[in-house]
Amino acid sequence: MIGVRAARPDDAAAIAAIYAPHVLAGVVSFETEAPDAALMQDRMAASGGLYPWMVATVSEGDGDADERVLGYAYAAQFSPREAYRWAVETTIYVADGAQRQGLGRLLYQALVATLRKQGFTQAIGRIALPNDRSITLHEAVGFRRAGVFREIGYKHGRWIDVGYWQCELADAAVFPAEPHRFAEVGVIRG
Repeated sequence: MIGVRAARPDDAAAIAAIYAPHVLAGVVSFETEAPDAALMQDRMAASGGLYPWMVATVSEGDGDADERVLGYAYAAQFSPREAYRWAVETTIYVADGAQRQGLGRLLYQALVATLRKQGFTQAIGRIALPNDRSITLHEAVGFRRAGVFREIGYKHGRWIDVGYWQCELADAAVFPAEPHRFAEVGVIRG
């Protein structure tokens, strides 16, 4: 059975394993060294309970011990400037072999619904281009193209364009309340 839940510290090794191939062999991440489980756990803790980290899992038996992490999604601070506090940057990765099965959409719908419930107003997705699958996923859950930075990243011997996609989470005409902590809201099913 496939489900989405809040990520726990003991998920860090699985998250790092999902992310590593994208860092080492791909260009969708601009990191050049794959973070290990300890560093991934530090990144999760750095969210301070405000920004959600969630995982898609499949149960292969009874109980949590038989659960396997197939993908993860999270939100992070868009910018440290105070006026941006209602905007987040989103990220999603699905394990090789688990792609094209609807997990990405399931995860991203839960992330977007959770961010709305928390009171964030804008979500920003960064996509290394070209990447039709990521564009399709982002647009399927409500993101729209906001702009492109040309040849901004250099990895694996070539320059890479980066597109920004934006999802309006709340009406910008209404003065927003302070965002709620993820720990208070939990995962909202999309």
